[in-house]
Parts: sequence; structure tokens; C-alpha cells
Amino acid sequence: MIDNMISPPIQTLQGYKNLVVDVLRLDLIHPTITGNKWYKLKFNLLAAQKNNINTILTFGGAYSNHIFATAAAGQFFGCKTIGVIRGEETLPLNPCLRFATNAGMKLVYVDRTSYRNKHTIEFLTALHEKFGEFYVIPEGGANELAVEGVCELAQTLPQDYDAVVCACGTGTTLAGLRKGFSLDTKIIGIPVLKNGEFLYSEINQLLTNELLQKNYTLLTKYAWGGYAKTPTELLQFITNFTLKNSIPLEPIYTGKLFFAVHDLIQQNYFKNHQKILVVHSGGHQLVVNN
Repeated sequence: MIDNMISPPIQTLQGYKNLVVDVLRLDLIHPTITGNKWYKLKFNLLAAQKNNINTILTFGGAYSNHIFATAAAGQFFGCKTIGVIRGEETLPLNPCLRFATNAGMKLVYVDRTSYRNKHTIEFLTALHEKFGEFYVIPEGGANELAVEGVCELAQTLPQDYDAVVCACGTGTTLAGLRKGFSLDTKIIGIPVLKNGEFLYSEINQLLTNELLQKNYTLLTKYAWGGYAKTPTELLQFITNFTLKNSIPLEPIYTGKLFFAVHDLIQQNYFKNHQKILVVHSGGHQLVVNN
């Protein structure tokens, strides 16, 4: 059942006379297990299943799309989920965490200082003592199995794109795209965090092939001041873009991505008649009443 997910549709944007600009609509593959999160989860879920582990533990903030998607996947595939949440519990729960609990996820709140130690043996041992056996998926799903999931997706897509552009939080999706597309395809990442140059190191750790490590680009000037910053200009762009194209955006990832692509086109960053693929990674948390 894990393999039976809808293939993402591709939508062509209108109004770009000298370019073909396609959008990979990962936001449409499933009502709740949406976007790039599914591809990062897939091989991790299969690994847990192979090892007969029925509990998934992962990490994230209170509004984490990864927490949302992991909870949804656990409910859909019949496995238990535990979410280690950065920060103190705040009631009433926000829509993301309310959905997660309704989907069966056990939430564990950890203060921000302790959260920084989440990958230490001591931290994980304490969780094992409390919850027993579980399979760990890193925050944001950032590991080699996640890269393989995105790589598999990339290999199913048309290979005639001159450039593929995606938003970057952990850099895992970009790493998978780089691995899955030909080196002739330019892979461009739009970091959503301030000072996103640090992602080169993170991505290169996921891409062990030195040739792949040298064949992608990060454009760091579109972070709009940092993660979750929502200046008026960006919000206006999102509103206008959604009305024109009927593609929902949010300001943390996809809004910044599509603004960047629009700006790059205005600056003639791409050559005439090139074919561009923009990866819509989801991010709209469609809360279901359970």
C-alpha cells in the first residue's frame, strides 16, 4: 500500500512568452500526506516495516509540516507515531498539533535547550525507556532514505528540463532532485532561512558523490529576513499569484519559491526557450476533522 500514491500532476504557468514554466504539484498527491514530505517519508516507513517496528518517532516545531505529514502517514498506514515538539505545550492546540493528536500521534514537549540535544544517545535512551522500541526519522525527514525517495520521484519526471527550482529548509529535497536528474539539468535551491549558505554543508553531507556536490546552486537572497517572516510585499505576491494561477501558496516555503522564480525570470536569469520545473512542495495544512 505504501507504493500506491497518486503521481503528481504538472501544471504549466501562462504568461511567460519565451520560457516554459511548469509546476510540479506535489501538494495534490494526497489530502493530508502532501508535498515533498511524502517522498521523504516513504523509504523510512518501508525501513521500519522491514524491521518490524510499528512506532515512528520524529521531531519538529509546533507548526511543522513534517509533524503533520508523519501523523497523517501513521494514521493512513496503521502505525503509531510520536512527535517530539520543540517548546512548551500551549493550549488550545494549534490546528497542526490538533490534527496530529486526532490522527493518533503522541506529543512530547521538550524545552528548546534540551531539544538541541535531541540526537544524543542520552536523549534517545530516555525516550526508549519511556516509549519502548521506535524508528527515528530526523527533523524534517532529513536523511539518506529521504533523499532516495525524492530521487525516485525525480527519475519518474520528464528529463528535458533545463532547470529545476525548489525551496530549501533542510536541503533534503534538493539533494534528491540533484541525484535524480541528469547533470545537464541545473538544480536551483531557494533557502527559506536567513544566511542559507550553511545548507551547502548540509546538502553535501547527503550527497556523498563529489560530482553531485558541485552541481547545484543556492540563491540565498529570497529568505525575506528569515524563517516564517511575512513582509507585506511577499503576501501581496502570494495573493496575486494564487488568483491568477489557482495554485495555493504559503509564505514560509512556496511563496518565497515562486516569488524567486518570478524575479529571476524578470531579470533574464534563464535563457530564452528554456524549460523550467518549479517544485511545489505543499505546506498548506488541510486540517481534517477526525
